[in-house]
Amino acid sequence: MSTAPHHVPPHEFPPHQASPQQAPQHHVPPPPPGPGVHPPFPAPPVEGRGRRIGLGLGIGAGVLVLVCGGGAAALAGLTTAMDDALNEQAHVVVGRYVDAVRDRDFARAYDQLCAQARNAESESAYTARLAATEAFSSYQIGELDFTYASVPVQLIYPDGRAVTVEAELDQNTSTGAFEVCELGE
Repeated sequence: MSTAPHHVPPHEFPPHQASPQQAPQHHVPPPPPGPGVHPPFPAPPVEGRGRRIGLGLGIGAGVLVLVCGGGAAALAGLTTAMDDALNEQAHVVVGRYVDAVRDRDFARAYDQLCAQARNAESESAYTARLAATEAFSSYQIGELDFTYASVPVQLIYPDGRAVTVEAELDQNTSTGAFEVCELGE
């Protein structure tokens, strides 16, 4: 008796054997059962997500406003402090000069003039010019005009008249301090 290979058609293979002509199949899990079944991993939270994003953006915007607002406030404070310091320096310089002119101490007034004014007019010519002007009894100094580097000065004469003149200022190139160049005499 001869044993010949017994040929079985592919559709008749037992279920645990793979057909030699078919590729091996991967095991795919069955779908989970119906409602109420817990997934194998937790789902990301969805409640409050919009609220958390809104809260985060709100806090970020608040911090930005505080930082920018603080910077703006610091800049405004610095500008105000610088304006006040320059105004005070201008008041002191103009006050010393006008005091000397009021007291008719023209040599002291001439020494306080800026270099440009001293170079343009000799002390004797300056003294002669101011000696010919009417004396005033008091004065009031206004605010420094940063654009024109001048300060308004109201001269009050003994008869009660008030005349406003401009004290033109310049900065000393060596010291950076203000100096009076002209009082609109």
